[in-house]
Amino acid sequence: MSRVAAIDCGTNSIRLLIADIDNGNFREVVRAMEIVRLGQGVDKTKSFHPDAIARTLTAVEKYAKQIASKGVEKIRFCATSATRDATNRDLFINGVESILGIKPEVIPGEEEAALSFIGATKELALSDGPFLVVDIGGGSTEFVYGTEKVAFAKSVNIGCVRMSERHFTSAPPTPGSIVEAISDIDEAIAVAAKAVPITEANTLIAVAGTATTVAAAALDLDNYDRYAIHLSRISAEKTFAVAKRFQSMERGEIESLGYMHSGRVDVIAAGSLVLSRIMLATGAKEFVASESDILDGMAWSIS
Repeated sequence: MSRVAAIDCGTNSIRLLIADIDNGNFREVVRAMEIVRLGQGVDKTKSFHPDAIARTLTAVEKYAKQIASKGVEKIRFCATSATRDATNRDLFINGVESILGIKPEVIPGEEEAALSFIGATKELALSDGPFLVVDIGGGSTEFVYGTEKVAFAKSVNIGCVRMSERHFTSAPPTPGSIVEAISDIDEAIAVAAKAVPITEANTLIAVAGTATTVAAAALDLDNYDRYAIHLSRISAEKTFAVAKRFQSMERGEIESLGYMHSGRVDVIAAGSLVLSRIMLATGAKEFVASESDILDGMAWSIS
């Protein structure tokens, strides 16, 4: 048996998974998330804000204590979109290394996509394939197509934080800003569609916080329940309705929703719009919401 730890550091959140993996069997020991907004302003400035680095390293210190207390044998730390874009990424990388004793990997979008695919499809039958796995992060969105393994993958820069900072500067956003965001999103989806056959999958799987929050809204949950959300099937009609609802709400209304994480309040309108435009472009009648994603793929990769 191997006890492993995976840390995924994105634009909006940093997440930890500690798991025991033995002969294809997977047992979750710890799963944690903190919204740290590492990518604060990166789309505009191309560099990390000192406050964002400080917030994120504080979370890394907390995770380091959990890892030490659980007897972890192997650790993998992957940083994604914001770290790829930041010119001063070494400040962050060196800070993580000093805390954990390992150097974080700044992985390309295609590797991020492949790891998400592994995590998202492990529990599904091959007969449900081919799959299109969509990972809507803070800075980027990954499109991954395949059945037993990845056949095509593409990462494009339409994450929920990036789209919010570019277009949704008020809540609710203005009609003009929604039109501009749709244009930006659709252009990026078209780029992805040149590399990935996005209309040919039998099953669309959506992973990460935007998708699971949309699922919580569509399921009309009072509180966030990852067990109710995991592998739920959300229709295109409900997805479109949820996205429109978020676009019409003021910040306080979104904040009051029982299933809404405080760190997603100001980015869920843009994130749900990205998901709804993806469903429109793919022609999918539903998506499968998965709580298993890149973290799970990272854990499997070092088991």
